[in-house]
Amino acid sequence: MKKLEYIRSVLNVFAKSPFKPLAIHASKGTEAVLKLSEAMDAYFEGDMDRVMVLSEEIDMIEHEADVIKQAIRSQLSSSIMLPVNAEDLLNFLKPQDSIADVTQDVAYWLTLQHNEIPDDIKEGMLDIMSKTVETAKTYEELVGTLSDLLETSFSKKEVEEALSIVPRVEELEHEVDVIEKRLVRLLFKEQDQLGGTGVYHLTELIFTLGKIADKAENASDRLRTMILRR
Repeated sequence: MKKLEYIRSVLNVFAKSPFKPLAIHASKGTEAVLKLSEAMDAYFEGDMDRVMVLSEEIDMIEHEADVIKQAIRSQLSSSIMLPVNAEDLLNFLKPQDSIADVTQDVAYWLTLQHNEIPDDIKEGMLDIMSKTVETAKTYEELVGTLSDLLETSFSKKEVEEALSIVPRVEELEHEVDVIEKRLVRLLFKEQDQLGGTGVYHLTELIFTLGKIADKAENASDRLRTMILRR
């Protein structure tokens, strides 16, 4: 019943503005990423019980994002009039939904094994996490401009201002990618300390963490396409 009420509330919002549920959905991705940042801190403090609790909270946030996604899709199958192409909206929604999905994957990897990590790798992972939080927040800001675009009937000025955020997301993703590659090189230099299992675990953890910014960049690109092709 609670799930049905949640879906109904999202549908009511959708009826008033088709873009507001998209912003609500994007905010779930950011919420999950912020929880992951807490989990990362707990991991480095060796508090694996806290990591497990936060991982479960991220699972719940990801589920809420799925519920919102399903509600949006159900409305797109009706006769509701949209200011953008429905297929473009779905193509944009998919990578946006992946932000919470991949965040859930990272949290799961954190729960599997605790490693004593060299300081330079630890600092790099915290740097990636910080950049990922910034990417998620910037992306959420981008999606939040959609309602403003609708209110101004997609005026040229408002469109340009909204799309000016896309390069910021792309630059942050590039910064994450650079740190990610540097860290993986460092990991293989620390095989004697970390062992084969430790190197494998941390490599997967870093690569999966890096995918969050990838998904945000992909979604922002699809959003740009959706707006320009309306």
